[in-house]
Amino acid sequence: MNKITTILLLSLCISCSESSKKMKNNQKEDEQVTLMTLDPGHFHAALVQKTMYPEVDSTIYVFAPEGPEVEDFLNKIASYNSRVESPTHWKVETSFGEDYLEQMIAKRPGNVMIVAGKNSQKIDYILEAVKAGINVYADKPLVINPEGFQKLEEAFKIAEEKGVLIYDIMTERFEVTTDMQRLLSAVPNVFGEIMEGSIEEPAISKESVHHFFKYVSGEPLVRPAWFFDVNEEGEGIVDVTTHLVDMVQWELFPEQIINKSDIEMISAKRWATDLTLEEFSKVTGLDYFPDYLKKDIEGDKLKVYCNGEMIYKIKGKYAKVSVIWDFQAPEGTGDTHYSIMRGTKSDLIIKQGEEENFKPTLYVKQKGKADVDAAITVALEGDIAAIYPGTTSEKISDGYWKINIPEKFKIGHEAHFAQVTQNYLRYLKEGKLPKWEVPNMLAKYYTTIEGYKMAKGE
Repeated sequence: MNKITTILLLSLCISCSESSKKMKNNQKEDEQVTLMTLDPGHFHAALVQKTMYPEVDSTIYVFAPEGPEVEDFLNKIASYNSRVESPTHWKVETSFGEDYLEQMIAKRPGNVMIVAGKNSQKIDYILEAVKAGINVYADKPLVINPEGFQKLEEAFKIAEEKGVLIYDIMTERFEVTTDMQRLLSAVPNVFGEIMEGSIEEPAISKESVHHFFKYVSGEPLVRPAWFFDVNEEGEGIVDVTTHLVDMVQWELFPEQIINKSDIEMISAKRWATDLTLEEFSKVTGLDYFPDYLKKDIEGDKLKVYCNGEMIYKIKGKYAKVSVIWDFQAPEGTGDTHYSIMRGTKSDLIIKQGEEENFKPTLYVKQKGKADVDAAITVALEGDIAAIYPGTTSEKISDGYWKINIPEKFKIGHEAHFAQVTQNYLRYLKEGKLPKWEVPNMLAKYYTTIEGYKMAKGE
């Protein structure tokens, strides 16, 4: 099987059936999945349930401490149930109390735990769940510090022994522009081969710009105050970079196992975004800085170390990832992404600036005397058309093309949660993950933690 066919199969979400042992008593082929949501402190917990799934019981069980975070989660579920177009019909059973984790373990009304909230506690939730033989479906990042990474290694060992699955929610694999970049990088007549790269010009670079104030499901997002405490949320270099590191692995080495020994950290740095009390209030609803944030206040500004950059080698190729947080995007814009893959025949570049109307757009930039014009057309009208029919190329200038992907494939970040969940549900039914997923998850978090340690001088 050639490289492009392999990637096409992955993009079509055809499961890799090799690896991991069958699950024992936690998910039989004909058994429905029942979801238990634990301590939903992040809006991603609700986005998993923005869609109904035939394999999933319509009753969801929520275990959480009382407070605004679980109320926000329940309100989002209620809004999905009551919307006019394609309403959901979730029924919610709640168990409140400070012993919410113990309640979930003791009652176990479901076989899958969903967790999206305080990143500092997430790995402990995961450990307790797998010890109890409960499958885990978790928002990123699974860990935010070296101690957490050690626990993650333990958790995967226990999960294998218990026959349960741990899976993190990698929505960016389903962003169509990124997937198209990946597909074209597998076409030798268009891309050639990936360069080794250098510190100045890595083989692959990814930069993500995010904003504290944004709209989710049409409503202004209210973030909990602890979101701005890096001891709880994690620094930017171990948070959003999780997606970027995952994309580096997923695009450069599809279906290949990546080990910790394949990673060499070259450089890493971190820096803060300063927030005024007025900005903090706008996104949290609080008119004061809580005591636990006083450690991060200089003058009258809250310094949030949410920005980070890493340059590293992965299987001998140079990679660079960086994440930047601003307070609010300019009117008509939102979170943005930039990415470049450097090949011997062309570079594949994703831009999302004003020229692109702040929508991710893929370009092909020819190198030297390589003639890739016809090859682009052949690729788009050939195997790629089976996945993204109607995609065309537009010549912008000599040696420079824009890839026009039909709008119907640009479904947006929130809809990607359903796509990832459908993948996970299939893996549950099969009782196994693709053989590369677990080692690559460990390599991914090893990368972010090594970058964190280097940036902090540890």
